[in-house]
Amino acid sequence: MTEVVRLVQGAEAARASILGRLPFEELRLSPALERSLERVFGRHTTPREAVDEIIDQVGRRGDAALRDYSRRIEGVELESTRVSPEAIARAYEATPAPLREALELAERRIRAFHERQPRGSWLEWREDGALGQMVRPLERVGIYVPAGAAPLASTVLMAAVPARVAGVPRVVLCTPPRRDTGGPHSTVLAAAHVAGIDEVYALGGAQAIAAMALGTETVPRVDKVVGPGNIFVVLAKKALYGVVGIESLPGPTETLIIADESADARLVAADMLAQAEHVMASAVLLTPSSDLAERVRGELARRLETNAARADAEHSLTTRGGIAIVASLDEALELANEYAPEHLCLLVREPWALLPRVRNAGGVFVGELGSEALGDYVVGPSHVMPTGGTARYASPLNVWDFLKITSVFAPGRATVAAISQAGALLAEAEGLTAHRDAILLRGGD
Repeated sequence: MTEVVRLVQGAEAARASILGRLPFEELRLSPALERSLERVFGRHTTPREAVDEIIDQVGRRGDAALRDYSRRIEGVELESTRVSPEAIARAYEATPAPLREALELAERRIRAFHERQPRGSWLEWREDGALGQMVRPLERVGIYVPAGAAPLASTVLMAAVPARVAGVPRVVLCTPPRRDTGGPHSTVLAAAHVAGIDEVYALGGAQAIAAMALGTETVPRVDKVVGPGNIFVVLAKKALYGVVGIESLPGPTETLIIADESADARLVAADMLAQAEHVMASAVLLTPSSDLAERVRGELARRLETNAARADAEHSLTTRGGIAIVASLDEALELANEYAPEHLCLLVREPWALLPRVRNAGGVFVGELGSEALGDYVVGPSHVMPTGGTARYASPLNVWDFLKITSVFAPGRATVAAISQAGALLAEAEGLTAHRDAILLRGGD
């Protein structure tokens, strides 16, 4: 069973192997993807060069470039990039009733969770003047939802519902067209209907990000782009940061599980496999129990035999997954805080005792009922979470990603008189004499 998942001993071995990360741009492309790049661009090219060319062409040629790349990359001839409201409604009506109800349940729970998040303006009137903050929603937000290995209909809800709660008046969605139908996946369209998306565009990859960031004859320029994607999507978001707001540069998804001898090996293996079926995902177990480690390895081998996505899951487990036997739960938690995983699962006897010591994680799944897979769909928090160690400083997608703050300054005469000399001294120390003079004209002696 050694071929199923790596097993290492100790914290240092874990740091050096299964907890190591390559920058997203350094992940090796498959031979098939390299051949595809040569076919599309007519020469050997790197992902960054390909993305730069796409952005340049979309900026220069607009919709014509979008249709060109849809034909060359996705093999789809688009008469129009925009999906009609009628097509979206038809997709929703054609969706089986149980799936529609599941989408609607998820939408209600995501909305209820995010409506608890504070988001109000404030203005404090004092005896002499006022200070405050105006909190306003962004005007236009673009959501990208991939549909390559899996049509992530749930991501439509996880991104659009917080935007709606924030009060964003115009939400647009880009998602790739299918080669067989020429339009987006029907379940993604059904989710767009449930989420109240204003406009849907059948666009994938870097060209979709460029269209939303730059605007074309058909696709509106947005204020911020959110959502996950492959290496080309991430590189496009990185290149266009500053031209448009970007919520994150998502890398491969990851789950780190801390488990002790009380954990059910079946549940641990199921959670690792649920993560591993994503392409290039990372599923890691840290445990002080060698017995649990061996039982989990056995469960993984058994479950892989019948897994529908066995090839992807096996590749993820053997290349980016692993099990580390550590000295204690304290050591496991120290490693977890260093690693700052997207998902941290606490499958231990007393998970609530560990929770206050978690410093870095996108989401914490507490106890054996706290399945990360369930959190992907219907628990409530957004599943768009920081990856690649960015949980050290970043947060899951939330209402505040769709809001901006404007500071309000209204000092009264007495306050201006009291603080102007200090302001003038600071301005003079910086050599900004016009600043000093503007201050003293109002508050000087």
